[in-house]
Amino acid sequence: MLSRLASDRKSRVVVIGAGIGGLTAAALLTRRGYQVLVLDQAIVPGGCASTFKRKGFTFDVGATQVAGLEPGGIHHRIFTELEIDLPEATPCDPACAVYLPGETQPINVWRDRRKWKAEREKQFPGSDRFWQLIDNLFQASWAFQARDPVLPPRNIWDLWQLTQAVRPGTLTTLPYTFLTVGDALRGHGLEDDWRLRTFLDLQLKLYSQVDAEETALLYAATALSVSQSPQGLSHLHGSMQVLSDRLVEALEKYGGKLLMRHSVEKILVENGKVKGVLVRNQKNQEVGTEPADEIVANVTVQNLVQLLGRNAPQGYKQRVDKLPEASGAFVVYLGLDETAIPPGCPPHLQFMYDRNGAIGENNSLFVSVSRAGDGRAPEGKGTIIASSFVDPKPWWRSEDYEAMKEKYTQEAIARLGQFFHLTPETILHQETATPRTFARYTARDRGIVGGIGQRVPTFGPFGFANRTPVKNLWLVGDSTHPGEGTAGVSYSALTVVRQIEAMQ
Repeated sequence: MLSRLASDRKSRVVVIGAGIGGLTAAALLTRRGYQVLVLDQAIVPGGCASTFKRKGFTFDVGATQVAGLEPGGIHHRIFTELEIDLPEATPCDPACAVYLPGETQPINVWRDRRKWKAEREKQFPGSDRFWQLIDNLFQASWAFQARDPVLPPRNIWDLWQLTQAVRPGTLTTLPYTFLTVGDALRGHGLEDDWRLRTFLDLQLKLYSQVDAEETALLYAATALSVSQSPQGLSHLHGSMQVLSDRLVEALEKYGGKLLMRHSVEKILVENGKVKGVLVRNQKNQEVGTEPADEIVANVTVQNLVQLLGRNAPQGYKQRVDKLPEASGAFVVYLGLDETAIPPGCPPHLQFMYDRNGAIGENNSLFVSVSRAGDGRAPEGKGTIIASSFVDPKPWWRSEDYEAMKEKYTQEAIARLGQFFHLTPETILHQETATPRTFARYTARDRGIVGGIGQRVPTFGPFGFANRTPVKNLWLVGDSTHPGEGTAGVSYSALTVVRQIEAMQ
């Protein structure tokens, strides 16, 4: 059986999943005096923000950039409370260089707001009013979010926190609550601006999982503006793993416990309230139960329903079942000689290759490139991580999975070869991941990535709450407000910690 924690502290919390959301909740709860046990089926913590090493190269599994390190940012706030140092990082400037089909000059998403405004005016003439609307909505939404509202509210305490965060400026966003980016483009006469719409589709697919036509406008305002100072995106030194490593350090410093290679197979419920979890030790296949006063699930909402089984509330299950299909990812990891990477290459690029093709399925690639001295590659070498959104279903149905993977790999390398110097001599290591890979190593349902698409019916006030219908069961991660990314899941974790404390 699993060891028991000391009983002279506050209530006992079991955290399912050692992704950034789960580790953040665990470390904060431990710091605030709770008994905390974190369980994860993987070999190393971090979830989709973990890393792996091959032949001296270090590759980020999924997430490759981080927001919220600036003073007042979510990581800065959390690390300050935990009394641990922020990881060393370099600001991404540009945050991304976006190449549209047939174009050799990128659209650079600059960190400096004035440079980004000038870039927009050059790239998308006549779109000033649209971008001014995006900026106004972002300023109001960011100020609102900084006051820690609880979205969506599920009881009086949640509603009070939401009400306390509202200011007169917040009300300016209300008329836009039910609009999408597509609506805003039509409202400004920009619906036929193919370059602008394609740029928005590419960027929003990264952060909201859906294109401009479907993305909620209020969500998009933040996604499209957070790359600029005083916020901004950063490239961590070493790897993304440093985030989870420091959270584990804090967890253990304050008396919490992390057990890797331990799979939670079922959430145990009695009379509508959690009582513990059924756990399998993957090393010896021993199965046992862990009691819990509170359970924090850092899993997808689809996985949560599966873990509840017959105890999943019917209405909750039906809502999950009706969600639009989520995306998977196909990822190519390359270890390279540095001569393969053009001088001055930005750390993040986005390519779309065929104007008539859909975003994803190798027609578009999001590419992260290491920098000299950032700890991801030996001297004189570098790494490239290139990902494309894919429909996960064919990867599970394919009778010839390996052939399908090889086809996608060769297509991706051929696409990348249009920008990078890729030859048998410059490619020193090559590896790929598919939805099957992500399912195996992260246990995410069908290997889906990025959370729930930020459509109007599923973003913010209309999304899945941290407070689930099962008493003392909490959901953190990219299925909840405010969505994906290390900053987003960390905010969801902080919300849950506040909610648990309010119940004591």
